[in-house]
Amino acid sequence: MNRTHEQVIDAQFGPRAQAYVESAVHARGPDLEALREVVSAVRPARALDLGTGGGHVAYMMAHYAGAVTASDLSREMLAAVAAAAKDRELGNVEVAETSAERLTFVNEWFDFLGSRYSAHHWRNFEAGLREARRVLKHGSKAVFIDAFAPEAAALDTHLQAVELLRDTSHVRDYASSEWVAALNRSGFALQAFRSWRIRLDFPTWIARMQTPPDNVRAIRALQMAASREIRDHFEIEADGSFMLDVTMIETKAA
Repeated sequence: MNRTHEQVIDAQFGPRAQAYVESAVHARGPDLEALREVVSAVRPARALDLGTGGGHVAYMMAHYAGAVTASDLSREMLAAVAAAAKDRELGNVEVAETSAERLTFVNEWFDFLGSRYSAHHWRNFEAGLREARRVLKHGSKAVFIDAFAPEAAALDTHLQAVELLRDTSHVRDYASSEWVAALNRSGFALQAFRSWRIRLDFPTWIARMQTPPDNVRAIRALQMAASREIRDHFEIEADGSFMLDVTMIETKAA
């Protein structure tokens, strides 16, 4: 097959849209509650959920924002989000089919941006950040939440390998140092960092993406062959479940 990265993403997530809308891992968590605190304090007029996935950031922001736009590459994902928003009687949520690197919004249209578990799929990380800055009003807040990679090379390599085997649209979980440098270059002023460790239940994690059996076996082979340093850091369990590092970065459009 000769597909673009965007087509790979759509093929991966379109058929699994409802699974992400219903995903317990995505529907709650300390990171989502921390984002709720920020949004409830800001109460923006127009908020953007960049890379909405299952729509959980959009649903939450709708309680505090005048209007919320949930953007994503996957038409099927957006249809599922629109249906869920209607079911929840969130009339101020609209959806927009667009890539992070080429947002279809005018300059400085939004006064808040939230992006959760999306950046590691972007074909061009810094282009996505530059577009996020372009569509934000000067001085407005942006909050980015995503898995992040350890700085140690061996740990980083292991994480990227299992992520790619599980989901072929994966690009990179960026290290904290990479986030800081890219945000600075993209016109954001850093304000705060928080981090958590979340447990990924291996059977659920694999089932949600419908990972092919050969890839599942490859992930387990990597885990079982991993060094003690890798096994200890990710707290790899007998069934393959492991701990993932997640960061929340609060920024301001400089």
